Amino acid sequence: MITANKVLMISLAAFSLEGCITARVENAREETTGLLAGETVVVMAKSYHQGNETEADYIRCVEKALGRGKGALSVIHNQNFIDNLFPWFEPRTAPADTKGLVSLMARPGVPEAVRNMGVRYIVWLDGGTSRVTQGGSLSCAAGPGGGGCFGFAWWQDNADYEASIWDLDDSENAGTVTADYNGTSFLPALVVPIPLIARTQSKACNGLATQLKSFIVSDEAI
Repeated sequence: MITANKVLMISLAAFSLEGCITARVENAREETTGLLAGETVVVMAKSYHQGNETEADYIRCVEKALGRGKGALSVIHNQNFIDNLFPWFEPRTAPADTKGLVSLMARPGVPEAVRNMGVRYIVWLDGGTSRVTQGGSLSCAAGPGGGGCFGFAWWQDNADYEASIWDLDDSENAGTVTADYNGTSFLPALVVPIPLIARTQSKACNGLATQLKSFIVSDEAI
């Protein structure tokens, strides 16, 4: 007989297990990069221009990941950046490409506001996480003698993101970093469901941030 304590122990142990994840992280460099003392980075959602907002929680995740651990960068919160440059980086007015950035940086007050915040690079994020397929079946029932779940279910998520790095010093695109993570989660159940979750979006966040740190601080020639 499976007691309540055994069920709790099995459930807690399941949280330490993960599903299967495959990853591909790449970059394409167009300019040399570097970050001096006092210079900062801001992370923005490029997909606003396409009417498909990159998840706000993913942006926050990348901001936090860039600002901690090995090679941590100085990051200014994107909403602070938007507020300080109102209305030029609102969704309807933000530059869609570096040509628009050149025009924007020529407007009175904009270069001064950028310098005051120390922003050197804008990281434009585009992409999203989506469920691409799923299968299996799972059923749960309860009765006088107890209950349980039986069956097997699985699903696959794809986290596909691209980061364009704009250098505000010369109003040029320094390059792009892409992260493509595919994760398959499993939920087998023999009385007690055992979730094996592939944390695809979280892995894509950390993988992209790690590559961005390396890209931005690198002085590697093109």
